[in-house]
Amino acid sequence: MKKAGLFFSGLLLVTLASCDNAASKIESGDTTEVDASTVENTGSPSFSFSEENHDFGVIDEGTVAKHDFVFTNTGDAPLIITNAQGSCGCTVPDWPREPIAPGADGIIHVEFNSQGRAGNQSKQVTLSANTVPNTLVLNISAQVTAKPVSDEAPAEEVETAN
Repeated sequence: MKKAGLFFSGLLLVTLASCDNAASKIESGDTTEVDASTVENTGSPSFSFSEENHDFGVIDEGTVAKHDFVFTNTGDAPLIITNAQGSCGCTVPDWPREPIAPGADGIIHVEFNSQGRAGNQSKQVTLSANTVPNTLVLNISAQVTAKPVSDEAPAEEVETAN
């Protein structure tokens, strides 16, 4: 009996810990997921992106690289993006929270913060929507040039007497 209680307690702990995602760590901006039940869906929406991969090329460490992925709803029903999530906290997407009508365009804005990420970088943004299949992955990449090491000695810590 104790083993079953420990198992369920552990399962609950893992479930609660896994609910945190990179979008929840963003200090500003609306990261609320869209409630898909507010739109009646009798057709089939579909994404058509002008590109699903973007290479920022060579950028300096500390640069916040930005790119807009433009898409069109080529389906015959409103397209609803319920979530967009970066593969790590350095990749932050912003997506339309309102339904995209058939034939209308939308933008997925992605920002990649290269601070502390020297070298070849490849990140993903996973979109969840009312499409078939219900997920789509956008890819970004960059070659991040490390900041030069400063010749200056680090500042000394000074303690003050109270």
